[in-house]
Amino acid sequence: GGQPRNVQPFSDEDASIETMSHCSGFSDPASFTEDGPEVDEEATQEDLEYKLKGFIDLTLDKSAKTRQAALESLKSAFSSKILYEFVMERRMTLTDSIERCIKKGKSDEQCAAAGLACLLCVQMGSGIESEEIFKTLGPVLKKIVCDGTASIQARQACATCLGICCFIVTDDITELHSTMECLENIFTKAYQRDRDTNSVSSTHNTLLHISALLAWTLLLTICPMNEVKKKIEMHLHKLPSLLSCDDLNMRIAAGETLALLFELARETDADFFYEDMELLTEKLRALATDGNKHRAKVDKRKQRSVFRDVLRAVEERDFPTEMVKFGPERMYIDCWVKKQTYDTFKEILGSGMQYHLQSNDFLRNVFELGPPVMLDAATLKTMKISRFERHLYNSAAFKARTKARSKCRDKRADVGEFF
Repeated sequence: GGQPRNVQPFSDEDASIETMSHCSGFSDPASFTEDGPEVDEEATQEDLEYKLKGFIDLTLDKSAKTRQAALESLKSAFSSKILYEFVMERRMTLTDSIERCIKKGKSDEQCAAAGLACLLCVQMGSGIESEEIFKTLGPVLKKIVCDGTASIQARQACATCLGICCFIVTDDITELHSTMECLENIFTKAYQRDRDTNSVSSTHNTLLHISALLAWTLLLTICPMNEVKKKIEMHLHKLPSLLSCDDLNMRIAAGETLALLFELARETDADFFYEDMELLTEKLRALATDGNKHRAKVDKRKQRSVFRDVLRAVEERDFPTEMVKFGPERMYIDCWVKKQTYDTFKEILGSGMQYHLQSNDFLRNVFELGPPVMLDAATLKTMKISRFERHLYNSAAFKARTKARSKCRDKRADVGEFF
């Protein structure tokens, strides 16, 4: 390959510019500074687009490091801003670059390209253009997922990308079934994990099995009810075996998938009955109260928290409602289907999730939030507390922390003197 070029990554400064779309005026109250200088929005927009065009060109560079850096910079931009018009004009160029990087790149480059493919579809939403992107990239992603010679990390990224892109774009039930079968062929191998004599290989493959299971679960949430029934009959009695896996993330993925399956099963049939309920609840209760000393405290705490919720879902049909704040709005996550969907998009959008919940028409449609709430700068400014009030609050919080710490120090001092 050629010499790697110096690629200036998409920076936080770029991400803070509130001029990236028709939705830019209501990004976040905190982004407006009191009496701040006026910004030439048109010039800023042109400058940012110029940078992004450069990154797109660099995805075809001879140097693998340069290509990967360009992909990562595009990912950062796409996750932090709505760039619909910019992307619409260059979707085929971007699709060709992603396809090339997945086919010919090494592990890290393939992962970056798969991540960019997810974000490209998130930007485009569910339309004909996204369907064209998926028709091009779908077969390539499936090939990598099923390729035993490809790196586990690349197969993981492609499995996740396959699930998310299919979720976003497909109205074709045949394509949905085909994608789910591809993912099933991967994670069902975990059912026979104990028979694998090569424990190292088995542990390594667990990461791939988790990604495939979570992507499959996401697609299950948009399946027709008759198909949901078939999948439940096929997997509900096998999934509990994964609760005994050594890997914490596999246990959690299996537990949350079980909770979601029970939720869907009871929606399709109010009198749904599971034969091995007693054995399953015993397993879940053991995981919710696990005190094994050989496990890390952080892992045990996380596991107990998740499986308390899973046990409540299976036994009592209950879900602990969570509230997500973004700008002036609130969203309540009140079921496992919604939680699975939110967690998936939060994973790929990262810190940009709140911005996309405010501005992205596709995501707002998925979570039934309605059209974006249009707020002008003046309204947002009135919602923001003054610097003086913020100063008083911070001072009070600092004093409270200092007092609490002083008490703890005094107790330790007393104990030391006593002994």
